[in-house]
Amino acid sequence: MTDLTLANAALLPLGQDGPRRIERGWLRIENDRIAALGEGPAPEGGAIEDLGGRLITPALVDCHTHLVYGGSRAREFEMRLEGASYEEIARAGGGILATVTATRAASEDDLVASALPRLDCLLAEGAGTVEVKSGYGLTVEDELKMLRAARRLGRERPVRIVTSWLAAHALPPEYTGRAEAYIDEVAIAGLRAAHAEGLVDAVDGFCEGIAFSPAQMARIFDVAAELGLPVKLHAEQLSHLGGSQLVAERGGLSADHVEHADAADAAALARAGAAAVLLPGAFYTLRETQMPPVAAFREAGTAMALATDCNPGTSPLTSLLLTMNMAATLFRLTPDECLRGVTANGAQALGLADCGRLEPGMRADLAVWDIAQPAELTYRIGFNPLHARYFEGRKC
Repeated sequence: MTDLTLANAALLPLGQDGPRRIERGWLRIENDRIAALGEGPAPEGGAIEDLGGRLITPALVDCHTHLVYGGSRAREFEMRLEGASYEEIARAGGGILATVTATRAASEDDLVASALPRLDCLLAEGAGTVEVKSGYGLTVEDELKMLRAARRLGRERPVRIVTSWLAAHALPPEYTGRAEAYIDEVAIAGLRAAHAEGLVDAVDGFCEGIAFSPAQMARIFDVAAELGLPVKLHAEQLSHLGGSQLVAERGGLSADHVEHADAADAAALARAGAAAVLLPGAFYTLRETQMPPVAAFREAGTAMALATDCNPGTSPLTSLLLTMNMAATLFRLTPDECLRGVTANGAQALGLADCGRLEPGMRADLAVWDIAQPAELTYRIGFNPLHARYFEGRKC
Protein backbone atom coordinates (compact mmCIF):
# COMPACT_ATOMS: atom_id res chain seq x y z
CA MET A 1 0.00 0.00 0.00
CA THR A 2 1.42 3.36 -1.07
CA ASP A 3 0.88 6.39 1.16
CA LEU A 4 3.16 9.17 -0.04
CA THR A 5 3.15 12.92 -0.53
CA LEU A 6 5.41 14.50 -3.15
CA ALA A 7 6.19 17.96 -1.83
CA ASN A 8 7.98 21.15 -2.89
CA ALA A 9 7.19 20.64 -6.54
CA ALA A 10 5.71 22.51 -9.49
CA LEU A 11 2.60 20.73 -10.83
CA LEU A 12 1.05 20.76 -14.29
CA PRO A 13 -2.48 19.38 -13.85
CA LEU A 14 -3.23 19.49 -17.64
CA GLY A 15 -6.98 19.31 -17.08
CA GLN A 16 -9.46 21.41 -19.02
CA ASP A 17 -10.46 23.27 -15.87
CA GLY A 18 -8.46 24.41 -12.88
CA PRO A 19 -4.99 25.97 -12.68
CA ARG A 20 -2.57 25.64 -15.56
CA ARG A 21 0.33 25.40 -13.10
CA ILE A 22 0.80 25.12 -9.36
CA GLU A 23 4.15 26.72 -8.53
CA ARG A 24 4.93 25.47 -5.03
CA GLY A 25 2.71 22.49 -4.59
CA TRP A 26 2.27 18.98 -3.34
CA LEU A 27 0.61 15.80 -4.56
CA ARG A 28 -0.62 13.01 -2.32
CA ILE A 29 -0.68 9.37 -3.46
CA GLU A 30 -2.82 6.77 -1.76
CA ASN A 31 -2.54 3.23 -3.07
CA ASP A 32 -2.26 3.62 -6.85
CA ARG A 33 -4.25 6.86 -7.18
CA ILE A 34 -3.82 10.59 -6.78
CA ALA A 35 -5.69 11.41 -3.58
CA ALA A 36 -5.23 15.18 -3.53
CA LEU A 37 -3.00 18.00 -4.70
CA GLY A 38 -2.61 21.61 -3.73
CA GLU A 39 -0.44 24.66 -3.28
CA GLY A 40 1.75 25.53 -0.33
CA PRO A 41 3.29 23.30 2.34
CA ALA A 42 2.38 19.63 2.21
CA PRO A 43 -0.18 18.43 4.74
CA GLU A 44 1.15 16.27 7.54
CA GLY A 45 0.69 12.52 7.60
CA GLY A 46 2.41 9.64 5.89
CA ALA A 47 5.73 9.70 4.08
CA ILE A 48 6.82 12.92 2.40
CA GLU A 49 9.37 13.19 -0.41
CA ASP A 50 10.82 16.64 -1.10
CA LEU A 51 11.28 17.10 -4.84
CA GLY A 52 13.39 20.24 -4.59
CA GLY A 53 11.18 22.34 -6.86
CA ARG A 54 11.13 19.84 -9.72
CA LEU A 55 8.22 19.67 -12.15
CA ILE A 56 5.57 16.94 -11.99
CA THR A 57 3.47 16.03 -15.03
CA PRO A 58 1.34 13.00 -15.75
CA ALA A 59 3.37 10.09 -17.09
CA LEU A 60 3.52 10.32 -20.87
CA VAL A 61 1.17 8.39 -23.16
CA ASP A 62 2.34 6.94 -26.49
CA CYS A 63 -1.02 6.32 -28.16
CA HIS A 64 0.14 4.86 -31.51
CA THR A 65 2.99 2.34 -31.83
CA HIS A 66 3.86 -0.80 -33.76
CA LEU A 67 6.34 -1.74 -31.04
CA VAL A 68 6.16 -5.53 -31.56
CA TYR A 69 7.70 -6.78 -34.80
CA GLY A 70 10.43 -9.02 -36.16
CA GLY A 71 13.53 -8.09 -38.10
CA SER A 72 14.97 -4.75 -39.21
CA ARG A 73 14.55 -2.47 -42.19
CA ALA A 74 17.92 -0.70 -41.89
CA ARG A 75 19.03 -1.88 -45.35
CA GLU A 76 15.82 -0.47 -46.82
CA PHE A 77 16.71 2.88 -45.21
CA GLU A 78 20.08 2.76 -46.96
CA MET A 79 18.42 1.87 -50.27
CA ARG A 80 16.12 4.90 -50.05
CA LEU A 81 19.12 7.13 -49.43
CA GLU A 82 20.76 5.58 -52.49
CA GLY A 83 17.76 6.59 -54.59
CA ALA A 84 15.70 3.40 -54.71
CA SER A 85 11.95 3.88 -55.05
CA TYR A 86 9.35 2.22 -52.85
CA GLU A 87 8.50 -0.14 -55.71
CA GLU A 88 12.14 -1.09 -56.23
CA ILE A 89 12.54 -1.78 -52.53
CA ALA A 90 9.40 -3.93 -52.51
CA ARG A 91 10.60 -5.94 -55.52
CA ALA A 92 13.89 -6.53 -53.68
CA GLY A 93 11.95 -8.07 -50.80
CA GLY A 94 11.67 -4.93 -48.67
CA GLY A 95 8.72 -2.93 -47.46
CA ILE A 96 6.08 -4.09 -45.04
CA LEU A 97 6.18 -7.64 -46.37
CA ALA A 98 9.80 -7.93 -45.24
CA THR A 99 8.61 -7.24 -41.70
CA VAL A 100 5.74 -9.69 -42.17
CA THR A 101 8.20 -12.41 -43.18
CA ALA A 102 10.44 -11.71 -40.17
CA THR A 103 7.51 -11.49 -37.76
CA ARG A 104 6.02 -14.76 -38.95
CA ALA A 105 9.39 -16.44 -38.45
CA ALA A 106 9.82 -15.08 -34.92
CA SER A 107 8.53 -16.85 -31.83
CA GLU A 108 6.50 -15.05 -29.20
CA ASP A 109 9.59 -15.04 -26.98
CA ASP A 110 11.62 -13.52 -29.83
CA LEU A 111 9.07 -10.74 -30.28
CA VAL A 112 9.04 -9.93 -26.57
CA ALA A 113 12.84 -9.90 -26.40
CA SER A 114 13.19 -7.57 -29.39
CA ALA A 115 10.42 -5.21 -28.22
CA LEU A 116 11.66 -4.75 -24.65
CA PRO A 117 14.62 -2.47 -25.54
CA ARG A 118 12.29 -0.26 -27.56
CA LEU A 119 9.82 -0.14 -24.69
CA ASP A 120 12.62 0.65 -22.25
CA CYS A 121 13.52 3.73 -24.32
CA LEU A 122 9.99 5.03 -23.95
CA LEU A 123 9.90 4.32 -20.21
CA ALA A 124 13.23 6.06 -19.71
CA GLU A 125 11.58 9.24 -21.01
CA GLY A 126 8.61 9.09 -18.67
CA ALA A 127 6.03 6.99 -20.52
CA GLY A 128 3.43 5.25 -18.38
CA THR A 129 0.98 4.05 -21.05
CA VAL A 130 1.92 2.62 -24.45
CA GLU A 131 -0.41 1.41 -27.18
CA VAL A 132 0.83 -1.58 -29.23
CA LYS A 133 -0.72 -2.79 -32.50
CA SER A 134 -0.69 -6.07 -34.33
CA GLY A 135 -0.46 -5.88 -38.12
CA TYR A 136 2.76 -7.61 -39.17
CA GLY A 137 1.59 -11.21 -38.97
CA LEU A 138 -1.36 -11.07 -41.38
CA THR A 139 -2.47 -14.58 -40.45
CA VAL A 140 -4.80 -15.25 -37.55
CA GLU A 141 -2.19 -17.06 -35.48
CA ASP A 142 0.62 -14.61 -36.20
CA GLU A 143 -1.58 -11.63 -35.34
CA LEU A 144 -2.56 -13.32 -32.08
CA LYS A 145 1.11 -14.05 -31.42
CA MET A 146 1.89 -10.36 -31.70
CA LEU A 147 -0.82 -9.38 -29.24
CA ARG A 148 0.21 -12.09 -26.78
CA ALA A 149 3.71 -10.63 -26.92
CA ALA A 150 2.29 -7.14 -26.35
CA ARG A 151 0.37 -8.28 -23.29
CA ARG A 152 3.56 -9.85 -21.93
CA LEU A 153 5.36 -6.51 -22.18
CA GLY A 154 2.96 -5.17 -19.57
CA ARG A 155 3.94 -8.01 -17.25
CA GLU A 156 7.66 -7.61 -17.87
CA ARG A 157 7.78 -3.87 -17.16
CA PRO A 158 5.87 -1.37 -14.97
CA VAL A 159 3.79 0.07 -17.80
CA ARG A 160 0.21 0.01 -19.02
CA ILE A 161 -0.06 -1.67 -22.41
CA VAL A 162 -3.14 -1.02 -24.55
CA THR A 163 -3.55 -3.26 -27.60
CA SER A 164 -5.10 -2.68 -31.03
CA TRP A 165 -6.11 -5.29 -33.60
CA LEU A 166 -4.59 -4.15 -36.91
CA ALA A 167 -4.93 -7.17 -39.18
CA ALA A 168 -6.31 -4.76 -41.82
CA HIS A 169 -2.84 -3.31 -42.27
CA ALA A 170 -1.81 -4.79 -45.60
CA LEU A 171 -2.89 -7.57 -47.94
CA PRO A 172 -0.44 -10.52 -47.77
CA PRO A 173 0.71 -12.13 -51.04
CA GLU A 174 -1.35 -15.28 -50.51
CA TYR A 175 -4.50 -13.14 -50.68
CA THR A 176 -3.59 -11.10 -53.76
CA GLY A 177 -6.81 -10.23 -55.56
CA ARG A 178 -8.90 -11.63 -52.69
CA ALA A 179 -9.18 -8.76 -50.26
CA GLU A 180 -12.74 -9.59 -49.21
CA ALA A 181 -11.71 -13.14 -48.37
CA TYR A 182 -8.82 -11.80 -46.29
CA ILE A 183 -11.19 -9.58 -44.35
CA ASP A 184 -13.49 -12.55 -43.64
CA GLU A 185 -10.86 -15.20 -42.96
CA VAL A 186 -8.18 -13.20 -41.15
CA ALA A 187 -9.27 -9.71 -40.12
CA ILE A 188 -12.71 -10.66 -38.83
CA ALA A 189 -12.12 -14.27 -37.81
CA GLY A 190 -8.93 -13.27 -36.02
CA LEU A 191 -10.65 -10.36 -34.30
CA ARG A 192 -13.21 -12.70 -32.83
CA ALA A 193 -10.44 -15.01 -31.64
CA ALA A 194 -8.42 -12.13 -30.15
CA HIS A 195 -11.48 -10.86 -28.32
CA ALA A 196 -12.28 -14.30 -26.95
CA GLU A 197 -8.72 -14.56 -25.63
CA GLY A 198 -8.82 -11.09 -24.05
CA LEU A 199 -6.02 -9.79 -26.24
CA VAL A 200 -7.61 -6.76 -27.86
CA ASP A 201 -8.65 -3.36 -26.50
CA ALA A 202 -9.48 -1.59 -29.78
CA VAL A 203 -9.71 -2.18 -33.53
CA ASP A 204 -7.59 -0.30 -36.07
CA GLY A 205 -7.01 -0.40 -39.82
CA PHE A 206 -5.07 1.23 -42.64
CA CYS A 207 -7.63 3.06 -44.78
CA GLU A 208 -5.71 3.96 -47.92
CA GLY A 209 -5.61 3.21 -51.63
CA ILE A 210 -2.70 0.82 -51.08
CA ALA A 211 -4.49 -0.92 -48.23
CA PHE A 212 -8.23 -1.04 -47.40
CA SER A 213 -11.21 1.10 -48.41
CA PRO A 214 -13.69 2.79 -46.05
CA ALA A 215 -16.31 0.22 -47.11
CA GLN A 216 -13.99 -2.65 -46.24
CA MET A 217 -13.09 -1.07 -42.91
CA ALA A 218 -16.79 -0.57 -42.17
CA ARG A 219 -17.28 -4.33 -42.35
CA ILE A 220 -14.61 -4.83 -39.69
CA PHE A 221 -16.00 -1.99 -37.59
CA ASP A 222 -19.42 -3.70 -37.65
CA VAL A 223 -17.87 -6.69 -35.91
CA ALA A 224 -16.00 -4.42 -33.49
CA ALA A 225 -19.33 -2.85 -32.51
CA GLU A 226 -20.86 -6.29 -32.04
CA LEU A 227 -17.99 -7.18 -29.68
CA GLY A 228 -18.18 -3.86 -27.83
CA LEU A 229 -14.72 -2.73 -28.96
CA PRO A 230 -13.84 0.90 -29.84
CA VAL A 231 -12.39 1.71 -33.24
CA LYS A 232 -9.69 3.94 -34.68
CA LEU A 233 -8.08 4.28 -38.08
CA HIS A 234 -4.92 5.15 -39.98
CA ALA A 235 -6.67 7.77 -42.12
CA GLU A 236 -5.88 10.46 -44.69
CA GLN A 237 -2.13 9.77 -44.60
CA LEU A 238 -1.44 9.55 -48.34
CA SER A 239 -4.76 10.65 -49.81
CA HIS A 240 -8.26 11.67 -48.79
CA LEU A 241 -10.52 8.61 -48.76
CA GLY A 242 -12.93 9.53 -45.98
CA GLY A 243 -11.45 7.49 -43.15
CA SER A 244 -11.78 10.36 -40.68
CA GLN A 245 -15.47 10.68 -41.45
CA LEU A 246 -15.89 6.94 -40.91
CA VAL A 247 -14.23 7.24 -37.49
CA ALA A 248 -16.56 10.11 -36.60
CA GLU A 249 -19.66 8.29 -37.82
CA ARG A 250 -18.77 5.24 -35.73
CA GLY A 251 -17.95 7.25 -32.60
CA GLY A 252 -14.33 6.12 -32.87
CA LEU A 253 -11.40 7.03 -30.67
CA SER A 254 -9.08 8.63 -33.20
CA ALA A 255 -8.02 9.22 -36.77
CA ASP A 256 -4.24 8.91 -37.08
CA HIS A 257 -1.74 10.53 -39.48
CA VAL A 258 -4.43 12.79 -41.08
CA GLU A 259 -2.05 14.81 -43.27
CA HIS A 260 -4.72 14.97 -46.00
CA ALA A 261 -7.66 15.67 -43.68
CA ASP A 262 -9.65 18.86 -44.21
CA ALA A 263 -11.77 21.29 -42.18
CA ALA A 264 -14.87 19.12 -42.52
CA ASP A 265 -12.93 16.16 -41.12
CA ALA A 266 -11.68 18.31 -38.23
CA ALA A 267 -15.22 19.41 -37.39
CA ALA A 268 -16.58 15.84 -37.62
CA LEU A 269 -13.88 14.48 -35.33
CA ALA A 270 -14.47 17.27 -32.81
CA ARG A 271 -18.23 16.64 -32.75
CA ALA A 272 -17.61 12.93 -32.21
CA GLY A 273 -15.07 13.52 -29.44
CA ALA A 274 -12.42 11.71 -31.49
CA ALA A 275 -8.78 12.77 -31.42
CA ALA A 276 -6.54 13.56 -34.36
CA VAL A 277 -3.27 11.70 -33.73
CA LEU A 278 -0.33 13.44 -35.40
CA LEU A 279 2.71 11.31 -36.19
CA PRO A 280 5.65 13.58 -37.07
CA GLY A 281 8.15 10.70 -37.03
CA ALA A 282 6.58 9.17 -40.13
CA PHE A 283 6.24 12.60 -41.76
CA TYR A 284 9.96 13.18 -41.15
CA THR A 285 11.17 9.73 -42.20
CA LEU A 286 9.16 9.74 -45.43
CA ARG A 287 10.09 13.37 -46.11
CA GLU A 288 6.46 14.26 -46.62
CA THR A 289 5.35 17.78 -47.55
CA GLN A 290 1.60 17.68 -46.93
CA MET A 291 1.17 18.89 -43.36
CA PRO A 292 -1.84 17.96 -41.23
CA PRO A 293 -4.43 20.76 -40.99
CA VAL A 294 -3.42 21.99 -37.55
CA ALA A 295 -5.22 25.33 -37.93
CA ALA A 296 -8.46 23.52 -38.80
CA PHE A 297 -8.06 21.23 -35.80
CA ARG A 298 -7.57 24.25 -33.55
CA GLU A 299 -10.56 26.08 -34.97
CA ALA A 300 -12.82 23.04 -34.62
CA GLY A 301 -11.55 22.21 -31.12
CA THR A 302 -10.30 18.79 -32.20
CA ALA A 303 -8.05 17.20 -29.60
CA MET A 304 -4.59 16.75 -31.10
CA ALA A 305 -2.58 13.82 -29.75
CA LEU A 306 1.02 12.95 -30.57
CA ALA A 307 2.70 9.55 -30.79
CA THR A 308 5.92 7.99 -31.99
CA ASP A 309 4.35 5.59 -34.54
CA CYS A 310 7.34 3.40 -33.65
CA ASN A 311 7.68 0.92 -36.50
CA PRO A 312 10.56 -0.61 -38.47
CA GLY A 313 9.90 1.04 -41.82
CA THR A 314 8.49 4.55 -41.70
CA SER A 315 9.08 5.75 -38.12
CA PRO A 316 11.88 3.91 -36.28
CA LEU A 317 11.38 6.31 -33.39
CA THR A 318 11.34 5.48 -29.68
CA SER A 319 11.39 8.98 -28.16
CA LEU A 320 8.27 10.91 -27.18
CA LEU A 321 10.46 13.91 -26.31
CA LEU A 322 11.81 14.01 -29.87
CA THR A 323 8.27 13.49 -31.15
CA MET A 324 7.25 16.65 -29.28
CA ASN A 325 10.11 18.63 -30.77
CA MET A 326 9.27 17.35 -34.27
CA ALA A 327 5.62 18.33 -33.83
CA ALA A 328 6.60 21.84 -32.82
CA THR A 329 9.24 22.26 -35.52
CA LEU A 330 7.48 20.55 -38.43
CA PHE A 331 3.80 21.15 -37.60
CA ARG A 332 4.11 24.39 -35.56
CA LEU A 333 2.36 23.04 -32.48
CA THR A 334 2.95 25.06 -29.33
CA PRO A 335 4.87 23.48 -26.43
CA ASP A 336 1.60 23.33 -24.47
CA GLU A 337 -0.11 21.52 -27.35
CA CYS A 338 2.82 19.11 -27.58
CA LEU A 339 2.70 18.26 -23.88
CA ARG A 340 -1.07 17.81 -23.95
CA GLY A 341 -0.59 15.65 -27.05
CA VAL A 342 1.43 13.10 -25.08
CA THR A 343 -0.64 13.31 -21.88
CA ALA A 344 -4.32 14.27 -21.70
CA ASN A 345 -5.01 14.09 -25.44
CA GLY A 346 -2.99 10.90 -25.83
CA ALA A 347 -5.15 9.33 -23.14
CA GLN A 348 -8.29 10.56 -24.92
CA ALA A 349 -7.08 8.93 -28.13
CA LEU A 350 -7.02 5.61 -26.27
CA GLY A 351 -10.39 6.12 -24.58
CA LEU A 352 -8.73 6.29 -21.15
CA ALA A 353 -10.35 8.58 -18.59
CA ASP A 354 -8.09 7.69 -15.65
CA CYS A 355 -4.69 8.99 -16.78
CA GLY A 356 -3.03 11.89 -18.61
CA ARG A 357 -4.02 14.51 -15.99
CA LEU A 358 -3.14 15.36 -12.42
CA GLU A 359 -6.49 15.20 -10.65
CA PRO A 360 -7.84 13.37 -7.61
CA GLY A 361 -8.92 9.89 -8.61
CA MET A 362 -6.50 9.63 -11.52
CA ARG A 363 -3.92 6.85 -11.63
CA ALA A 364 -0.70 7.90 -9.90
CA ASP A 365 1.33 7.48 -13.09
CA LEU A 366 3.68 10.45 -12.90
CA ALA A 367 6.82 11.90 -14.43
CA VAL A 368 9.15 14.14 -12.40
CA TRP A 369 11.44 16.38 -14.45
CA ASP A 370 14.65 18.30 -13.73
CA ILE A 371 13.43 21.43 -15.52
CA ALA A 372 12.07 24.84 -14.60
CA GLN A 373 9.86 25.50 -17.63
CA PRO A 374 7.56 22.90 -19.29
CA ALA A 375 8.60 24.21 -22.72
CA GLU A 376 12.01 22.62 -22.16
CA LEU A 377 10.45 19.20 -22.79
CA THR A 378 9.68 20.30 -26.35
CA TYR A 379 12.59 22.67 -26.92
CA ARG A 380 15.56 20.43 -26.22
CA ILE A 381 16.81 17.85 -28.74
CA GLY A 382 18.51 14.67 -27.58
CA PHE A 383 18.29 15.60 -23.90
CA ASN A 384 16.32 13.63 -21.32
CA PRO A 385 15.58 15.56 -18.09
CA LEU A 386 13.54 12.80 -16.43
CA HIS A 387 14.31 12.62 -12.70
CA ALA A 388 11.87 9.88 -11.72
CA ARG A 389 8.87 7.95 -12.98
CA TYR A 390 6.01 6.71 -10.81
CA PHE A 391 3.74 3.90 -11.98
CA GLU A 392 0.62 3.12 -9.98
CA GLY A 393 2.05 5.23 -7.19
CA ARG A 394 5.40 3.44 -6.98
CA LYS A 395 8.72 4.92 -7.99
CA CYS A 396 10.29 2.98 -10.85
